[in-house]
Amino acid sequence: MQTAKKLTIVGGGAAGWMTAIYLNKYFNSQQKNFAISVIESPDIGIIGVGEATVHSIRYFFAAMGLDEAELMRRSHGTLKTGILFRNWMQPVQGQMHEYFHPFEQQQLGQDIDISSSWLLTARYKQERYDEGVSLSAHLIKSLKSPKAERSLPYQGVVPYGYHLDAVLMARYLREHAIDAGVNYIEDTISRVIPSGGNISAVCSGSNTYTADVFIDATGFSGLLIESLQKDNWQSFANALPCNRAVALQREHGEGYTPKPYTTATALSNGWVWQIDLSSRQGTGYVYDGNRLTPEQAEQELREFLGPESKVLKTRHLHMKVGCRKTFWLGNCIAIGLSGGFIEPLESTGLHLINLGARLLGTHLNNGVIAQPVRDAYNKTMNGFYDDLKQFIVLHYCLTNRDDTEFWRNAAKTAATCDGLVEKLALWQHKICEYHDLAGGFATTFTDENYRFVLYGMQHYPALQMQLGDAAQKPFSLLQQRVQQALNMTMTHQQYLAGIGG
Repeated sequence: MQTAKKLTIVGGGAAGWMTAIYLNKYFNSQQKNFAISVIESPDIGIIGVGEATVHSIRYFFAAMGLDEAELMRRSHGTLKTGILFRNWMQPVQGQMHEYFHPFEQQQLGQDIDISSSWLLTARYKQERYDEGVSLSAHLIKSLKSPKAERSLPYQGVVPYGYHLDAVLMARYLREHAIDAGVNYIEDTISRVIPSGGNISAVCSGSNTYTADVFIDATGFSGLLIESLQKDNWQSFANALPCNRAVALQREHGEGYTPKPYTTATALSNGWVWQIDLSSRQGTGYVYDGNRLTPEQAEQELREFLGPESKVLKTRHLHMKVGCRKTFWLGNCIAIGLSGGFIEPLESTGLHLINLGARLLGTHLNNGVIAQPVRDAYNKTMNGFYDDLKQFIVLHYCLTNRDDTEFWRNAAKTAATCDGLVEKLALWQHKICEYHDLAGGFATTFTDENYRFVLYGMQHYPALQMQLGDAAQKPFSLLQQRVQQALNMTMTHQQYLAGIGG
């Protein structure tokens, strides 16, 4: 009988504990293939400010056997049906520009798709695109949750993600992992011993730990992966120049109802997130540190939030935007922030951890790892990051804001992504569809998501086609579905009260 290999994850937080839970379930549910340990420092805090998720993280939590209500209670969680973008373009008729990016689009077109119908009937003159093709845009106006009274765990009337306290979530995952058989070691790793392209051991002040496989979950420092190769980072700074953030935690005002969506409001040199947990709001300003000092950024954020805000905690962060050229070197794999980081505009942090861990499950084995396996893993992970980079750049490059140099430069960033300039030119003449993006590495943002950003930012194609009276039918059907959804869903507050949130 083959002996279980030792797999050691250095670093806790979301990256360490999500990876531990997943690999333990994948490799050890039938027979033990890996003895998995997590070494977590009691002295080094986790970043813990990325508190929103994409909707597909539900599938990860469900597959790991986590109780949804307990996860939300323990993490002070709320539900997220999408992101409301504000001020990303010049005001429209004196009103601040807004659009909503939900996780769903209703498939109501029969002879022609609903997106084309919306454009050809010039409905953009009377409503936002998201209001014309989705239910979620209407649910949030009434602060409705995506949940009906009889919705099963991880299911709703529309797809949804979460707002979670990242620190509390990591603690909950740690408990779950330990209960499932993962070995927990509390220690601070300060030194790595490389040998022949591999890591032979990691050391604290008084202890040495060996393993067959090491996973680097040490955050931006990349302590393990850096020990194997120094020149192993590709920066996305030319495409995404926001490299700093100031994060605040503030109290909800008396009688405040947490919103079931994230808000992303553009300011002078970046944008502000606002994420409502059940217990407080997490907010922060993601900005270009070459244009603002931390003090200027914090002042601008506080002015935006208003003087009535009762701030609980403030933290300044330096963000390393980009990813590894090689995520898997020898016997070491970088996951989470040690592998890369895309600014948190579309809440992709936990999603990338999920992708890295799941991909590792199909590439790692209990025998000798062939180099083509590492190469395939590295190629795919690089593809994931490039794909997400392009989607984030899309939010910036369509702007018509010219009030600061930051925004004037943002409009030029499409050229930093291979093929995006050509795609944008194409999408001036036809709708964005699946085949325009096929062959890439899309994992959660597809043509539907692209259309919400393109048409939310008023990048409409000039379509030429005559439609009859039936062209309005999809929108009548949508209004029926909207009313049904409003009637059957609970308010966000009712749902949170029902789970004890």
